[in-house]
Amino acid sequence: MAKVYSIPADQPFSDRLAAGVMARHGADPTALSDVLILLPTRRACRALRDAFLRVSGGAGLLLPSMRPIGDVDEEALQVDAGLDDRLAEALAEVPPAIDDLRRQMLLARLILKRGEAEGEPVTPEQAVLLAAALADLIDQVHTEGLDFADLPALVKGELAEYWQHTLDFMTIVTAAWPAVLAEEGRIDPADRRNRMIDALTDLWQREPPAYPVIAAGSTGSIPASAELMRVVAGLPEGAVVLPGLDRVMTDDAWQMAIADEAHPQFGLARLIVRFGLTRESVRPWMDGQAESSPRLRLLSDTLLPAAATGAWRQRAPGDYGEDMAALDGFRRLDCPGPEAESGAIALMLRQALEQPTRTAALITPDRALARRVAAALRRWDIEVDDSAGTPLTAMPVGVYFLAVLAAVQDGFSPVALLGLLKHPLSHGGLAKGAVRAMTRLLERHILRGPKPAPGLDALRLLAMESPDRDVIADRESILALLDRLEQVLGAFSAAISAPDYRMAGDLLTLHAGAAEALAATDVETGAARLWRGDDGESLAGFISELQEAARDLPPIAPDAYAALIPALMQGRTVRPAFGAHPRLSIWGPLEARLQHADLVVLGGLNEGVWPPEPAPDPWMSRPMRKQFGLPAPERRVGLSAHDFAQAAAASRVILTRAEKTDGQPTVPSRWLTRLDALLAHLKWEDVFRDAGPWLGWRSRLIESGLPARPVERPAPRPPVEARPTGLSATRIDVWIRDPYVIFAQYILALEPLDPLEADPGAAERGTYIHNALDAFVAAHAGSLPETAYEDLLARGREAFGPALTRPGIRSFWWPRFERIARWFVAEETKRRAGIDTSFTEIKGTIRLETETGGFTIRATADRIDRLASGGFAIVDYKTGQPPSEQAVIDGKSPQLPLEAAILGRGGFPGINNGSNTEILEYWRLSGGDPPGEIKALKKVDPSVTAEEAVTGVIRLANAFADPATPYLAMPRPSFALRFNDYAHLARVAEWALADGGQECP
Repeated sequence: MAKVYSIPADQPFSDRLAAGVMARHGADPTALSDVLILLPTRRACRALRDAFLRVSGGAGLLLPSMRPIGDVDEEALQVDAGLDDRLAEALAEVPPAIDDLRRQMLLARLILKRGEAEGEPVTPEQAVLLAAALADLIDQVHTEGLDFADLPALVKGELAEYWQHTLDFMTIVTAAWPAVLAEEGRIDPADRRNRMIDALTDLWQREPPAYPVIAAGSTGSIPASAELMRVVAGLPEGAVVLPGLDRVMTDDAWQMAIADEAHPQFGLARLIVRFGLTRESVRPWMDGQAESSPRLRLLSDTLLPAAATGAWRQRAPGDYGEDMAALDGFRRLDCPGPEAESGAIALMLRQALEQPTRTAALITPDRALARRVAAALRRWDIEVDDSAGTPLTAMPVGVYFLAVLAAVQDGFSPVALLGLLKHPLSHGGLAKGAVRAMTRLLERHILRGPKPAPGLDALRLLAMESPDRDVIADRESILALLDRLEQVLGAFSAAISAPDYRMAGDLLTLHAGAAEALAATDVETGAARLWRGDDGESLAGFISELQEAARDLPPIAPDAYAALIPALMQGRTVRPAFGAHPRLSIWGPLEARLQHADLVVLGGLNEGVWPPEPAPDPWMSRPMRKQFGLPAPERRVGLSAHDFAQAAAASRVILTRAEKTDGQPTVPSRWLTRLDALLAHLKWEDVFRDAGPWLGWRSRLIESGLPARPVERPAPRPPVEARPTGLSATRIDVWIRDPYVIFAQYILALEPLDPLEADPGAAERGTYIHNALDAFVAAHAGSLPETAYEDLLARGREAFGPALTRPGIRSFWWPRFERIARWFVAEETKRRAGIDTSFTEIKGTIRLETETGGFTIRATADRIDRLASGGFAIVDYKTGQPPSEQAVIDGKSPQLPLEAAILGRGGFPGINNGSNTEILEYWRLSGGDPPGEIKALKKVDPSVTAEEAVTGVIRLANAFADPATPYLAMPRPSFALRFNDYAHLARVAEWALADGGQECP
């Protein structure tokens, strides 16, 4: 009779397995060494070795042989000296497995050819992504023991047109792929694994081993492994030990679980049926082993099949032990966001170290959460590796390698270039720190502002032609950096920018060479710096494999290479060679199987994370998979549910989730929702959610290094002698709305940097347009010529100057200027009859008497027209939104009234004192629809408003002459500046919502 046992989920599997093996075979040390134990993975083998050490109390042992059957190879199957020859003979007939990356390239080549033949070509990066999905499908088919020869049997008439076409496309795997494998002399990895396991299965059926064999910890999700376990269970000295068999469920619920692929017991139930057994015939592994506990009963009921959850209504608190025993050491913590969740988990793990020998682990499928927790633990100099691995694309070397590609592919655009130059690996053969200093100069003088034309030559041209004195002073360093970049990246850049098709391997060689050259310092080679460490070794391995595999791709366009490399690097993970901490661990659900820790934190319990969303299959729809015989996506949910149930049954467990991610609400995991429903019925939900002080401790930890009081609105009070005694009319508006800006700009002398790859700023656009209009109006005092439009365009080209070489300005703002020019000429033609003389870009000042001496107002009027009537019109060109007329009346936007005051007091040279302003106008020049618009201030009496503006400035000047008057940030939030370059310095976001604001004097 088959000997099948189980270890309950609430007991440490590896420790109990080791204790049972020693109880059966440990009396004679030599007998223990004769035992063979088959485990799911290599990690499980390492966990069991550690368990034997714990169970034996550190005593010396001759350990049993432990072999993995999930990631099997020839070495793992060499289990018996007496059978080795016969097994080796059987294994010799199994062809070797094809390398994963080579298989992906060969499949991609087939996909490219098939797409081209059908008139639906795919790009190389699409082909490699489809190839990865197809390789996964091939492995699933082999795993389930199916045959692609049955693919034509799918009924096309029941499929949508897209899937019918996909089915035709998939003749790749029924005809072309077997031929490719035959030519290679290799087989698919899953096929090889099955054949090797089948060889051992057949051998043991014919010649049972004379020593004990134990298959433990597997749920039999791989049919070949399940068949091997069935054979092991029937061996004379064989045994199978199942993890976490549910003995609590009723028979009716158990029958439902057998049919429900999403249930955690589905795999075990199907395995027991395969053994020809019933659940009752599965025996406890250890004598006196309790098969039920309050926690197990709670989890079993929580995870009941949907049709059986009506049983919850009959449950009473006493069904789960006395005094809420099921909740002993079992709590839930909902956190506001991912940062709070990771910080709280880090505190949980840190506290576990306060007790000697205590262990703790985070189990989560969310690798971002794992990285956050590992980073948070570094606060205490604790290094914990994520055993599930980190994506190569997120590791420093992987980021750098892709940054080299991005910078070259994007023509050394500012964002991509700075992303590369500011990476710690970028040195270009120079001393550490030299490249950083040169990069800062390049960024400040050349890369800030509108996006330049592509290529290093365009950057050189900007540096050479700039008239700016600061650029001239730093030009040598800037050009030296650009020359160095040309030396190390030039060959790769030329290849990427060339139109010729090339072999991907040749481009990869240039790419790796460029990365090495840029990584070199003055004392260390690039190779020595780039390929060391776990991530460097992983990248080197990837490049080496790809060099070999890329030979199977046809020549590709260089831009296709730029998309191909990131696509191929997807899924490559870097796993640490050794664990960094002896008592703290971070595991993925797969790595956590058969592992044990005193404290277990199950993190990231949100739908879409745990359980994860089923990955979309581009090759088969759900009905196609079902008809073909492949498992439904719910099978993976069931495996994930089993992982959850095993981990949640530990002695002390905290379940965590983030209520929001990226500002969006999340949905709790279905298992949490079920727990909530059951515990609400028991009226235990408040106790369950009382997880402890973790969030409060995290807040206190964050605040521990900060002042006790919250940040307040800045209110600097500089010495009176440092305060400005004059401002331009345009800055008076800013002074009224946000005095802190005046403090930062004129007292601290801080100037904002232009953004990278910016659309030209409002001020810069306005300067170009103002200069063009000024030159045009000054050149044509009388009637306009017939060629006025062409003349204005010519003056526009002169005003824009070198900026027109920047693609963003040439493609976006120049067409808008052309529309503005057409509108402006038409408007000028209508106005000229009523204008005597026009003054453009005319500067003026007036000195106002204040309590402390005086205050100067300066202005540069865009345009002042002397009208035929004798009065004057003041015009202000606006490329942005002009202020409302009400804002002018209220004194919030006093620029035009102050220009009228300067005009009335003779402050503009060449215009008579006492001139009367009749019209105030804003000309909005957007280049959109309409391209221009005149907004006259019809409700404003210019003379009255001008004097009111002057009075307001005097009042402001008197107030700020008092040393006690602060330069407040945003004193009146209701009319704060629309654009504020200094808001981040004032830390507005930290206090604005909590502060109602104060009135500025």
